[in-house]
Formats: sequence, C-alpha cells, structure tokens
Amino acid sequence: MNNNDIFKKLRVALQLRDDQIVEILELVDFRMSKGEIGNLFRNEDHPNFMECGDQVLRNFLNGLVIHLRGTKENPKNAMDVIKQNQEVVKKNIAEKQKAEFKPKTDFTQAKRKQSEAKPNTNSQKKSFNPKDKKQVVKVQVVEKVQYKNGKNKKS
Repeated sequence: MNNNDIFKKLRVALQLRDDQIVEILELVDFRMSKGEIGNLFRNEDHPNFMECGDQVLRNFLNGLVIHLRGTKENPKNAMDVIKQNQEVVKKNIAEKQKAEFKPKTDFTQAKRKQSEAKPNTNSQKKSFNPKDKKQVVKVQVVEKVQYKNGKNKKS
C-alpha cells in the first residue's frame, strides 16, 4: 500500500472534498492546489497521475489532527467535526437529487396549443381497455449461441 492509497482511503472514510483537503493542508502552511490534489487521486496509468510523497502525506496528517482535534488554545471534539462533514455531504446529495431533468421545450404548453387547435368532440373520456391495445411482438434479443471454449470435443 503506497501513500496515494492511504490518502484515498482517508479521504473516503472522512468524506472530504478537495477544497476541504486544501483547507486542511493550509492549517500547517502547506500550499497545494485542487488540481494537484486531484492528480494524487487519479489511476496510476493516467498521464496526469502524481505520486504522493511522504512530505504531502505527513503535512496532511498533521493538518488533519489540527482540523479534527483543534489546537491547545481552542480544542474541538473530533466527532462533532466529522458529523458536520457528514451533514454537508448529505445536504449536497439532497441538492443533487432535487435537480431534475428540465426539457428544452415545455410539453404542457405544446399540449395546450394542440387542444386549442383541435376542439374535443367527445365530451366523455375513454376508459382504458387492454383489449384495444395492439399485440406487441417480442423480438428475441439474445440468440441461442453455442460456446466453444477452445477444446475440440470428439463426437
């Protein structure tokens, strides 16, 4: 397990975002951009992958101690800080779920225009009858295939 793996596991376990990691590193006067931090979390085969050195991980761990516990003058409870992070993550997830698909055209207005253009001759709505629906022919998507695993079988 290398430093990148340790850094990734801490990030996931504590539910930290890149901007929070930047703030934690700044607590110990270690400056690093969000882009550089993103490069630490990339796959090893990616062209922008960057190896996490001992100095980066050491400074992150020292900053993490200050972030979670606070300083001697201003102590904090680590579980309170973690719960705050979890609330922020839940809030972000809830906001993402609220964002729904909004089509470019408003279909309700288009439907109104159609109803205005064509007057409705039937005063009663038709009830749904499954017999009126056309039979749909099911197409077999997967064909019957004979698998040959590279061995010649004698019949």
